[in-house]
Amino acid sequence: MLFNTIDFIIFFVLILTTIIIYKNRNFQYFFLIIASYVFFYYSNNFLITLIIFSTILDFYIAKKIYESRDITYKKKLLAISIVGNLGLLAFFKYTNFAISQFNNLFEIFGFEKIQFLEIILPIGISFYTFQILSYTIDVYRGNLSPSKSFKEFALFVVFFPQLVAGPILRASHFLPQLREKFSPNWKSTELKRALVKNSNLKIGITLMAFGFFKKMFFADNIAPFVDQIFQNPIGHESYVIILGAIGFGIQLYCDFSGYSDIAIGIALILGFQIPKNFNFPFFANSPAEFWRRWHISLSNWVRDYVFFPLVISKKNSIFRIVSSIFVTMFLIGIWHGAGINFIIYGLIHGIYVGTETFFKSKFPSLKNKALFKSLPVKIFSILFTQYLIFLSFLSFRIQDLDHLTYSMNKFVFFDFNFNGFNEFLLDNKLGIFLIVLFIIIHIIAFKRKNILETISNLKLRYWTIFLISLMVLILFFFDSNPRDFIYFRF
Repeated sequence: MLFNTIDFIIFFVLILTTIIIYKNRNFQYFFLIIASYVFFYYSNNFLITLIIFSTILDFYIAKKIYESRDITYKKKLLAISIVGNLGLLAFFKYTNFAISQFNNLFEIFGFEKIQFLEIILPIGISFYTFQILSYTIDVYRGNLSPSKSFKEFALFVVFFPQLVAGPILRASHFLPQLREKFSPNWKSTELKRALVKNSNLKIGITLMAFGFFKKMFFADNIAPFVDQIFQNPIGHESYVIILGAIGFGIQLYCDFSGYSDIAIGIALILGFQIPKNFNFPFFANSPAEFWRRWHISLSNWVRDYVFFPLVISKKNSIFRIVSSIFVTMFLIGIWHGAGINFIIYGLIHGIYVGTETFFKSKFPSLKNKALFKSLPVKIFSILFTQYLIFLSFLSFRIQDLDHLTYSMNKFVFFDFNFNGFNEFLLDNKLGIFLIVLFIIIHIIAFKRKNILETISNLKLRYWTIFLISLMVLILFFFDSNPRDFIYFRF
């Protein structure tokens, strides 16, 4: 079920109305669980059995891990959880990719090719798999007590706002909120219901409006401009490839952060806080900082559950640290999709972050130099970082390796060929206008910092005018054919 459809609007209004009318906390608890499963079933049909299986598996495994004092037994249980969850993810997401690689090899030696399997990728499987694994690993590490009831764990897993495209929740952050609102024995004196409060409602609706505006005004209308460039980029001049890369980076950001804004807004309206997933990544002044600002819930997940365990035994070894960065970034790349291009995407960022980390370890005093704190150097570092980031986005967008090689070559080695430049601008004036407009708005939002609070605190009539203005802009450019969110593919 897409957020940007009338089906979802009706679905959410029904949920909100029901929760406002029926204030019994047990009813609200079960209602949110059922509504979340309905939301997931609407998108995945019979594949809902996968998330139910994973929920049951890890609910009982985590309890057994917590109760056991035998470290060997704990490790075996954790292995069952990891193999079970990652096994499902690997089968549904990577089987046909593996078959295609074997077929390429078989073709060289003249062997008969393997037939592809008719596999449907369950929407959101990459997200909820990592979310469930973090819960079980935290229980294994002793950082978290397991859920006492199945319904509590089930709602943590299937909470519908962020279920299919994040942010990836942590049980340590979300379970206390459930207990505060629904448990009669919870120590908090806060009202134990998922009440819709006026302050939450206004901020939540504003966030949702931002999300819809990013997705339906910017991302969906920049997409045709990007698609026509990268459908077959061979023959395009460097300026076309660079504009296409910038357009795709903005499209990807508006699409994904738009979803996150809508999800966070919905959760806030229902009385829950879920973590921010983006923090002005296009103002990052280094590749490492970019990953502290972009898809924050994923980068934090791989940091805590992949990178830290890899370096824990040799914290002072720069070789171990850099090699662990490469492994971590490789996993981020392959997490995004089953394709050579995504592996390249991960390895490129491994080179970026690994190189940065290496030089920082060799020249630690440089960051304290006055020159590196000056405004011109800060601006240069931001621009150079974004040059590297948008270069990497080519490998995210282009699957054909010949097309990717050509595009990256044109991006890096500028050809200074501006033939047809004016015609290109005129033929693509909407896409280029939206790119420029986004950059202007993004800079203003970054400078203001608290633009969400500013708009949410407007007087009701001005706030309403603002929302109506956004809606009019969205509808004016809407072609009545809502596009999928990009991250639904992952």
